[in-house]
Amino acid sequence: MNPIGDLNIPGRILPVIVLSQFCCTSLWFAGNGVMDDLVYNFHLETGALGHLTSTVQFGFITGTLLFALLSVADRFSPSRVFLLSALAGALFNAGVIWEGNSLYSLLLLRFFTGFFLAGIYPVGMKIAADYYEQGLGKSLGYLVGALVIGTAFPHLLRGLTGSLPWKFVLITTSFLAVLGGLLMLLFIPDGPYRKQSQKLDLSAFFNLFRNRGVRSAAFGYFGHMWELYAFWAFVPVILKTHNDLFPSSTLNIPALSFIIIGMGGFACVLGGYLSMKIGTRRTAFTALLLSCICCFVSPFIFFTNSFILTAGFLIFWGCVVIADSPLFSTLVAQSALPELRGTALTIVNCIGFSITIISIQVLTVLRNIIDPKYIYILLALGPVLGLIVLYNKEDIRARSGVTKPEYL
Repeated sequence: MNPIGDLNIPGRILPVIVLSQFCCTSLWFAGNGVMDDLVYNFHLETGALGHLTSTVQFGFITGTLLFALLSVADRFSPSRVFLLSALAGALFNAGVIWEGNSLYSLLLLRFFTGFFLAGIYPVGMKIAADYYEQGLGKSLGYLVGALVIGTAFPHLLRGLTGSLPWKFVLITTSFLAVLGGLLMLLFIPDGPYRKQSQKLDLSAFFNLFRNRGVRSAAFGYFGHMWELYAFWAFVPVILKTHNDLFPSSTLNIPALSFIIIGMGGFACVLGGYLSMKIGTRRTAFTALLLSCICCFVSPFIFFTNSFILTAGFLIFWGCVVIADSPLFSTLVAQSALPELRGTALTIVNCIGFSITIISIQVLTVLRNIIDPKYIYILLALGPVLGLIVLYNKEDIRARSGVTKPEYL
């Protein structure tokens, strides 16, 4: 039985897409999951966290830019693109285990891992959009939920395999990526709503933002992205800072990092269902507002030694910080022309992840300048701007008597 309800789509389609997405996106934070081991074994500076994380983002941005300019996901079978990207990403991820690596080679390996993630994350969303027009918010909720759990998985893997060599985490995530790519190719043919772009059209990249619906959803997404990956990258840092402030605290950093990030996957699914009740835009607005509030409240967790308060707040933040992501992607996909849907999702991802580099680097620099208890307030900047864009659109509709977004 198809859980989304589109036509006679086989029931296996969404579970396979979700499983493939989980397997392949485990590559994303594989380096972060063993960051302390990389610093120790390759004699890196403590600032390597920000640099290695940003390098993955930069690789992803470069990949999405090239994929979007060439309309790769719209001109070629997305399942084949997904497989080839998964194989290449797995190869570069596994390269980190080479004992002769230096900071520069590690940066290069993580860059190309990020580059080929551009053929995984947005292409996976494009595949889902090719199968599900009705209930797209639900299907992307499951898909982004898989991304979230896949992103968090290396932290759990390291926490559970502390007695094993750190290279085990990288080998395992590479194996999962190969498995995910093969599952997508073998079980997911081109979807019924796919409209193949017949030619290379470089102008499509620039014309997308002339679409008012794409533009509005994209700017909400950009505000969300300012906060998201900086928060994810610094979750272990936040926990370590708390442990340092309270020596009696025994927060399990790898395990709790997985829970904080991973719970966001369930929030994505819940948000997808909620959007069917109160609307996609309203659900996205609510999640963005709540995560914005968390940014402003963040300093207070460094003044309590309570495990329940600290863990509870960070888990809640981990849920609301990502819950709006599939909803913004849904709005983008629904607003774009079907033959440009893959390009639209890819270019919006490209710009959004460009923003993540800035926010990650800002936090990396500010850690050495101001009290780290207060730096996470700056993450509210993106949500505030995103809320302004979304609020203005809602306000205009309310005054004009229009209640339904023009692209839903």
